[in-house]
Amino acid sequence: MDRKDFIKKGIMGAAGIAGSSNMLKAKNVKLKESTYDKMKEQVGFNHIPNHEMNTTQTVLHRADTRGGADHGWLNSKHTFSFANYYNPERMHFGVLRVLNDDVVAGGRGFNTHPHDNMEIISIPLDGDLQHKDSMGNVAIIRKDDIQVMSAGTGVYHSEYNSSQDEQVKFLQIWLFPKVKNVEPRYDQISLSDIKEENSIYQILSPSSKDQGVWIHQNAWFSMGEFSSDFKSSYTLRDPRNNGIYIFLIDGEIDVDGQELFARDGYGVWDTESVNINTKGKSKFLIMEVPMQA
Repeated sequence: MDRKDFIKKGIMGAAGIAGSSNMLKAKNVKLKESTYDKMKEQVGFNHIPNHEMNTTQTVLHRADTRGGADHGWLNSKHTFSFANYYNPERMHFGVLRVLNDDVVAGGRGFNTHPHDNMEIISIPLDGDLQHKDSMGNVAIIRKDDIQVMSAGTGVYHSEYNSSQDEQVKFLQIWLFPKVKNVEPRYDQISLSDIKEENSIYQILSPSSKDQGVWIHQNAWFSMGEFSSDFKSSYTLRDPRNNGIYIFLIDGEIDVDGQELFARDGYGVWDTESVNINTKGKSKFLIMEVPMQA
């Protein structure tokens, strides 16, 4: 099996397909093969900080260069290689392995499927997403919510559009964890309680004591929502080891002179901070992640 087929097989096995399946009730599902081991062994880290250099490193992913798939019920855009989209230059950004921009038709969704040793984050952009898992969690994830699931030793879950008529749009994000085989966990909060207009505010961190949700990785996510032209900045929590990947959800922004438009992605590392200028109404996600495991 060549590398391309290996990646496809590993990711398709974890992604799931729409349909009906009984939810497994086990609280701790040990999978026969590790998603983490299979993917990490093959992937390799192609964006690594060079501490001998003083020059900021960047990578630009325009929206129209993303891979994708249209299954009728699911229209998905992949920033990084996923399922049938394979690009050896677009495997990941540090420990950020998956960034999918998904649109799911009314009443459809992902049937019950397994994950292990991945930190999985879902952020609905429009509509409501119904979640069920083998830990016993049943929830509706709405616009302005954020959901995290530490797959750890193994978990099964399903995700469906809870509306029969309206589409649901959400970001599906996977990170490699810093610790393997933890007990699976689930969390979900509303961002409306911490949202700050015309500001960049934290929504995820490595600590349960910080603002937002937490995961098993030295990563920080922040959301920026601006109603007009503003000048702002982002300072990395761990600039020696981390980089940031900015995904522009809507609008137009400038990051240290680089213009970004809706659904563009921009990675920056070997820097301590970036300056962000918004041009009118805009919304973006900043993901600060370790550049190597």
